[in-house]
Amino acid sequence: MLPWFTERFGNAASQQHRYGWEARDAVETARQHVAELVGARLRDVVFTSGATEANNLVIAGVPAAVAAADDANRPAGRLDGIHVVTVVTEHPAVLEPCDAIEARGARVTGVPVRPDGLVDLDRLAAAVSPGTTLVSVMAANNEIGVLQPLAAIAAVAHRAGAWFHTDASQAAAFSPLDMAASGIDLLSCTAHKLYGPKGIGALVVRRSSKVPIAPLHHGGGHERGLRSGTLNVPAIVGFGEAARLARERRTTDAARVAALRDRLWTRLREALSDIHLRGAADPRLPHNLNVGFDGVSGRDLVVALTDIAVSPGAACASTSAAPSHVLMALGLTEAEARSSLRFGLLRTTSEREVDLVAARVIEVVRALRR
Repeated sequence: MLPWFTERFGNAASQQHRYGWEARDAVETARQHVAELVGARLRDVVFTSGATEANNLVIAGVPAAVAAADDANRPAGRLDGIHVVTVVTEHPAVLEPCDAIEARGARVTGVPVRPDGLVDLDRLAAAVSPGTTLVSVMAANNEIGVLQPLAAIAAVAHRAGAWFHTDASQAAAFSPLDMAASGIDLLSCTAHKLYGPKGIGALVVRRSSKVPIAPLHHGGGHERGLRSGTLNVPAIVGFGEAARLARERRTTDAARVAALRDRLWTRLREALSDIHLRGAADPRLPHNLNVGFDGVSGRDLVVALTDIAVSPGAACASTSAAPSHVLMALGLTEAEARSSLRFGLLRTTSEREVDLVAARVIEVVRALRR
């Protein structure tokens, strides 16, 4: 990224000189790397500020475009007659845009999950009807790491004539993704979950799906007219390189990190009684471990583990006093939901670090229980 902050300072939209040409070529190279990461084509990739913006573009933009096409006389901003189906354990970057379109007249159905966190396909199919516009289900849950059956969900959506969107932010670093093979029409992802820079992401829209989208930003017509604004070339270059590295090494990284995650779980389970794995053991992200410790508050654990970077829930909800909506959706009590701790392992994590973390957690849990 460094040269694109300094000597290669061109605007990718400036096509009258070599500075712009250099920036444009760098952006297109990055676009290709992101496309290859998720099994899409170069021109399917629309750069955004992150997955949150991408999710908003889908959940606000697709209903708005469909509503406008259905009824030109519809009152401005109204989405009556639009139906969107999602899952109750989604990230707030999906749930809150759903609340926003609901306030404009759209109907939103939140499908429950099973106690293991996986979507109930029968209940999903019952919720989706021929009048459904969009189905949005995340590829992997950010708190409990469960991997949803994307191809099966896409099939449910397509049978009813709906488009399928997935937020793949958590999955892209370690899980193979192929939009065409899985039937995914729209996919959101973000660079910082791939070890790339923060503040850059993408909405991948398969052109063959012919999804109509009304833009959120206007002015300039950048990114196929879906996301106007001068492109952040250094961040896009970093995103592209992170995507290239992730695609190159995710199979070997996933196996190694999963073994470390299992090592951590085994250490904790063997030393402590009354602990519980939150979410399905399989299929699951290799780097995610969410554990409930009976009789202990997750926040008390975090406060005591000042030398370890862990969390009782999602980073986006770290200032909230409410229990995790994801854990509550599994059927846990409020006390059980508050007793959980989420561990996220890195591609750089070592066995020694896993053992040190396990020892510290065991020590602190015993002390808090006393």
